[in-house]
Amino acid sequence: EARTVKLFFHHDLTLYGNASGDTAMFDPESRSIIHYKSKRYFLINVATETGAGVEEYACGRSGIGGSEGTWRDAEDGKLSMNAIQQGAVDSTVAVTLTIEPHGNATAFYWICAGVRYGDVRQLDANIIADTPSRVIARTASLWYTWINKGNEDLRDLPDEIIELYRRSILVIRAHCDRDGGIVAACDSDIEWGHNDHYSYVWPRDAAFVSDAVDRAGFPEVARRFLTFANDTISNSGYFLHKYTPDGSLAPSWNPWLRDGRKQLPIQEDETALVVWLLARHYDRNRDLDFVRSVYKRLVLQPIEFMIAFRDPETGLPLPSFDMWEERWGVFTFTCSAVCAAMNAAADLANLFNEQERRTRCLSIAAEIRDAMVRHLWIEDETRFARGLTVQDGSLQLDRTIDASAFATFYLGAFPAESAMVEGTMRAVRDKLWVQTEVGGLARYENDSYQRVGDAAPAEPGNPWLICTLWLAEHAIARATSVAELQSALDLVRWVRSKARPSLVLPEQIHPFTGAPLSVSPFTWSHAQVVSVVRGYLECIRELRQNALEKTARSDEEKSSGRAVDKPTSFT
Repeated sequence: EARTVKLFFHHDLTLYGNASGDTAMFDPESRSIIHYKSKRYFLINVATETGAGVEEYACGRSGIGGSEGTWRDAEDGKLSMNAIQQGAVDSTVAVTLTIEPHGNATAFYWICAGVRYGDVRQLDANIIADTPSRVIARTASLWYTWINKGNEDLRDLPDEIIELYRRSILVIRAHCDRDGGIVAACDSDIEWGHNDHYSYVWPRDAAFVSDAVDRAGFPEVARRFLTFANDTISNSGYFLHKYTPDGSLAPSWNPWLRDGRKQLPIQEDETALVVWLLARHYDRNRDLDFVRSVYKRLVLQPIEFMIAFRDPETGLPLPSFDMWEERWGVFTFTCSAVCAAMNAAADLANLFNEQERRTRCLSIAAEIRDAMVRHLWIEDETRFARGLTVQDGSLQLDRTIDASAFATFYLGAFPAESAMVEGTMRAVRDKLWVQTEVGGLARYENDSYQRVGDAAPAEPGNPWLICTLWLAEHAIARATSVAELQSALDLVRWVRSKARPSLVLPEQIHPFTGAPLSVSPFTWSHAQVVSVVRGYLECIRELRQNALEKTARSDEEKSSGRAVDKPTSFT
């Protein structure tokens, strides 16, 4: 016989991030629930085969005066029909479906967002007039076309990696604001333990994310972010810790005062990586007019700042916060990023025939590389240190093995096949690989952030997806044959195995269960997948082309009668 099924949807929106002064109400004109405060309106509506409109609802208090929320009201299967509440509020709506034996039924649910009541009413009316099913179909078609534009040849990739690659680009696009900001994550789970979230724009993350999708053939993402960066960078030529999507300064834990002395609360790599991104974006897209429009604020001013922000004794950059936002000092990653920025600025200066500036930037990049060898190279361990940390007013070598040392080759400070990089990446691989059934690479030795394992050599920290894929970047950068590329693809397969059924990737995973930890999806995790896939495709095609050219030269030599090398025979 037919069954009646009731679906409940609960909303606790806390507009503007503050529970005070919200209103939740039933709007009889649209037969919807509306939450509003100031210039934030959210209209919630539903539809079934019998028509659109909320038939059962409850508006109530949430988390105040002993009220847990209207979700409690749903537990008996009936809602109170209370039509309005203000203050700390929530709401619940119900949809009733009748399902015939072996049959099915469909319900639609949507939220319209706007800054005025009229805005959300119009959006709601549009959905009802067009029908939710057509809206969904049209949206799916649009993004299918967008992700497949260019009909790119991906035959060198397994199907499961193609699927993850395309889903990663879509996840990244979902985290890109229309005004250019790229947020690190929209997951709110982290908020419960930290009273904050990842929904901010870190210039570092955004630079790596922009570069990845730019490589994949979506230059508009990088261009919008660079425009955002041009608008938010300080007039002194540096970025602060992080920003909200509207370009305002976001919350920070980096202090402006240390030991009674003023300091810049920056991570210098964030400034450097935006310059690096701009040069790479131009190299791919040749949009000179765009480069000209941001050249002063994103190249000239940052470069002058970074040139001045150096220690005259060591030749290294002055202390700032590390890329993990945990310690103050001079770090291998930061130095590599500044080298990359100087080389990028030299290339961009050459576009405008600024030869003196070009020479100056190249010279400073060389000086910083030499200083890295003098001060950050650990000869007896044949690897780079994490950096120099400030202790009692002086710089002390931090010998911690840190995965961020991948920047030494990835950002071009040293060749990937050099002995210094090989030694560094060998130490990273040997010491930071998590020796459990889960596997994966930790950030650094004894990483305590979100830690769930014991402080034992087998678990140096939780596995991070971006760090694991940095090993793949190294394999690609040093590969001389197609066979040597397979380890990179194996690492992408490992990441694929840790994705949720939706192919969403977290920041890190549980070292014993493989369950996602921290935020999910983490935009940078998806960007690193895209970056590795692009690198793999570029490398495998280059290796095959080189092999074809080598064969062609050999055939030409044979046909022209020239002598060719013969293998030595031993008897």
